[in-house]
Amino acid sequence: MKEVPAIGGLHLSNGNGVTNGVNGEATDGPVTNGINGYGNGATSLVASKNQPFKCGCGMAENASDTNNNQGHEKCTFHHDLELDHKPSTREDLLPLMSKSYRMLLSSLGEDPERQGLLKTPERAAKAMLFFTKGYDQSLEEALNGAVFDEDHDEMVVVKDIEMFSMCEHHLVPFYGKVSIGYLPCKKILGLSKLARIVEIFSRRLQVQERLTKQIAVAVTQAVQPAGVAVIIEGVHMCMVMRGVQKINSKTVTSTMLGVFRDDPKTREEFLTLCNNK
Repeated sequence: MKEVPAIGGLHLSNGNGVTNGVNGEATDGPVTNGINGYGNGATSLVASKNQPFKCGCGMAENASDTNNNQGHEKCTFHHDLELDHKPSTREDLLPLMSKSYRMLLSSLGEDPERQGLLKTPERAAKAMLFFTKGYDQSLEEALNGAVFDEDHDEMVVVKDIEMFSMCEHHLVPFYGKVSIGYLPCKKILGLSKLARIVEIFSRRLQVQERLTKQIAVAVTQAVQPAGVAVIIEGVHMCMVMRGVQKINSKTVTSTMLGVFRDDPKTREEFLTLCNNK
């Protein structure tokens, strides 16, 4: 396999080997794009095991340190996305995504060269990466060890957590509020971590039904409680600004696990707490 100079700590390789962008191992066959292993015959992006990652601003970053932004004050990508510093794989997507948005503007009959649209493709690409940043975040990172042993077995409820997501059917936003309750079994979760769990799964292409269950399952995985309840009330722009155009409609979904599903009194207590203003 022939290698060409590295860009931002990533190696570009070509030839007949498959390179997996996760573990950097090569096998025979068509090359992949180095992001999630699906090939299209293009040059692959491979993270070097022996070199630190670099972002577009040229600053080296220890791959294991995701909370250090020092030295990246002028890094436009990380400033715009308001993310902790990450390896540059997502930044490498910007040129292709910008080109796609440019083609979209042309298809709509617009002139991408006019002043108001010159930087729109890049802005739109950065915005889409921000809207879908949850794909780069894991439950373990969000919890950050904030699971505590505590002899508490009464209900914990955090309600009205703001949520923004993207409808996977139309690529337009839906937004609303999330209420989460759980019944601890000797372990409690840092309260802000419930909001972070919402952020992980909402910042993806979603449907509200799946989002509701993913949040409940994540809380279950985090603290193994006796039960978890999640309610989401959302407004879907695909119903407001297109289609049936019902501006006052709201969608409510719920997931009840454990005692919240099995015990009507526990479920009623949670619903009462959620409805109290």
